[in-house]
Amino acid sequence: MRARYPDRTGFVERDGVKVAYEVFGDGPRTVLLMPSWSIVHSRMWKAQVPYLARHARVVTFDGRGNGLSDRPRESAAYESAEFVADGLAVLDAVEVEQALVAGSSLGAGYAIELAATAPQRVCGLFLLGPTLANLSEPESEPDELDEPAEGPTARPVETPVVGFHDRPSDPEGWGLYNAHVWRERFPDFVHFFFRQVLSEPHATKQIEDATGWAMETDGETLVIAEDRTYLAADRAALSELLTRVRCPAVVVHGSDDHISPLAVGQALAAAMGADLFVIEDGGHLPQAKDPVAVNLELRRLLDRTAAPPRRVVRRARAITRPKQVLYLSSPIGLGHSRRDIAIADELRRQRPDVQVDWLAQHPLTDLLERRGERIHPASAHLANESSHLESESGEHDLHAFQGIRRMDEILVNNFMVFADLVQDQPYDAWIGDEAWELDYFLHENPEQKRAPYVWLTDFVGWLPMPDGGDPEAALTADYNGEMVEQIARYPQLRDRALFVGNPDDIVPGRLGPQLPEIRDWTQDHFDFVGYVTGFDPAEVADTAAVRAELGYRPDEQVCIVTVGGSGVGADLLRRVIAAYPTAKRLLPALRMIVVAGPRIDPRSLSTHAGLEVKAYVHDLYRHLAVCDLAIVQGGLTTTMELTANRRPFLYVPLRHHFEQNLHVRHRLDRYGAGRRVDYDEIEPDALATLIAAEVGRTVDYRPVETDGARIAAEKIAELL
Repeated sequence: MRARYPDRTGFVERDGVKVAYEVFGDGPRTVLLMPSWSIVHSRMWKAQVPYLARHARVVTFDGRGNGLSDRPRESAAYESAEFVADGLAVLDAVEVEQALVAGSSLGAGYAIELAATAPQRVCGLFLLGPTLANLSEPESEPDELDEPAEGPTARPVETPVVGFHDRPSDPEGWGLYNAHVWRERFPDFVHFFFRQVLSEPHATKQIEDATGWAMETDGETLVIAEDRTYLAADRAALSELLTRVRCPAVVVHGSDDHISPLAVGQALAAAMGADLFVIEDGGHLPQAKDPVAVNLELRRLLDRTAAPPRRVVRRARAITRPKQVLYLSSPIGLGHSRRDIAIADELRRQRPDVQVDWLAQHPLTDLLERRGERIHPASAHLANESSHLESESGEHDLHAFQGIRRMDEILVNNFMVFADLVQDQPYDAWIGDEAWELDYFLHENPEQKRAPYVWLTDFVGWLPMPDGGDPEAALTADYNGEMVEQIARYPQLRDRALFVGNPDDIVPGRLGPQLPEIRDWTQDHFDFVGYVTGFDPAEVADTAAVRAELGYRPDEQVCIVTVGGSGVGADLLRRVIAAYPTAKRLLPALRMIVVAGPRIDPRSLSTHAGLEVKAYVHDLYRHLAVCDLAIVQGGLTTTMELTANRRPFLYVPLRHHFEQNLHVRHRLDRYGAGRRVDYDEIEPDALATLIAAEVGRTVDYRPVETDGARIAAEKIAELL
């Protein structure tokens, strides 16, 4: 899923070539995000669009040669003047008189040319990793082997190559920048090229994205596009263009840009009198690898180029300001919500002066609203993570690690919502329960920290699923390695790191080759608070009384089926429903209640006489506490609630869900709790037999601690 979808789409056509555009937002100011080389399309701006669209109208278009735009067969159709004319045609089509224009790599040259061609249409220029003539070079022609070449890719000085149209004998490296290679081995070039473009460590996802965009075009199209005129590559032409640019500008350049050396950006900024923003050790696509820094810098330029919207700010004097905590709770399922509410309640008991604001998403917001909690209005701008993961799921199958990797633009958007919020509103502490966007981007942008910060989690370590093989093992190790590096560099950024559980709950093994043992590393960097149940088991200890209160007869065998707050569990519900008639024959006293939850429409589920299907059950944990059997997914919260209440249960982990299959399973095994069942094993007759065997079974689980919320709240209260 995208973090934000366009409000309007369309095409402009010039000389028989159709160019696709998208419009996001409807603010009075406009940002035009120009295309770059046709090896990518407008999705290269995916980390900028949602943020900017909350502050301005954003217009993007696919450059000819890729995306939804046409792929003309004449080189002249790819001249820089054509891209500039396309940009103006798109502005006309969406009725925009003036825009801030941003361009990356080759697109920086297009943006400059547009500002020179139609200065009245451009109020500012934002140029990233500009690939154009180096204005600081001497007038004499450089030796190809001694200086980087000008053009769409500046080749490393130590690698001589044959001519672009000559056939190389055994090309590798920059020798792949060749017409014959592009026609015959295009994927080889693409994979090499984007490892140069995204030269930073831990750029696997960005490389994967860019490679995918490149595969939407073909080598022949790029060969045709290569033989065209690009004015900004000519030093004299570029100098003349700059004399006609009248707007303020910012140049952003990585110091480790393998495509266009930093000297190009430095010289361009000097020639334009522009601000220069250097990302030390950054590569060629900073908007992908350093999106927060780029977004904030682009916003600053946007505010400089026009009067920003009117702000109304109320500020209490610091000494009289109430204690305020901002709580970010993961929306992936409803499990985090129960423990987070319990921690918040305990924090307020310990510190009655504390006010808790929630930055939260559906379905968590439903629960918070029912409790009368304060949901910050900025929550409306969050992109929904649960919806994204549902879109990633198959039949009882969710590749959780890959799904979260592909949630990157959603996480950028949600961090930017947070960043705007805390810029205007001070808090005494931030709490993030598996709020991945908060933790990751704070470590990438530590200067954004403005308050004590608490991180909570119930697992540590991305783990590969066995059928992912070596590629997935390498990816998870890369992600874990980045986490280890972040914490080592900024150990003080997390003022409290709380593990919801105990050291023995941590899976054995390493975070990856040459990386620490998971348990050792977690013990070095976390405080352990024990499990947080979200309720006091003593409240439901009188099973007979609670059953009577809930309307269950003593002679009924109550089976509760629930899959939590996610829509991923619909297939499991259907399997259980199909088993009900047989189970009822085996157990005449069986009463089965299927809880669809907030994201599954009960009307989408079939039913049988005597079977109860409900969208919502208030205080479901109380029903689970007195049931004779529960059938659930492999989520930690529900399974640990059942463990704490010593109820028999079957749990069916989602296929490819590394947390449910590895982390949760390890913990449940330690408690001796539940019976794990593979989804493929629950055909109706087999499942009915299991139900009959498990209903009312006497269990002997390890006791679950009941003071986790108090301990966690004490750790947080120390910061206040």
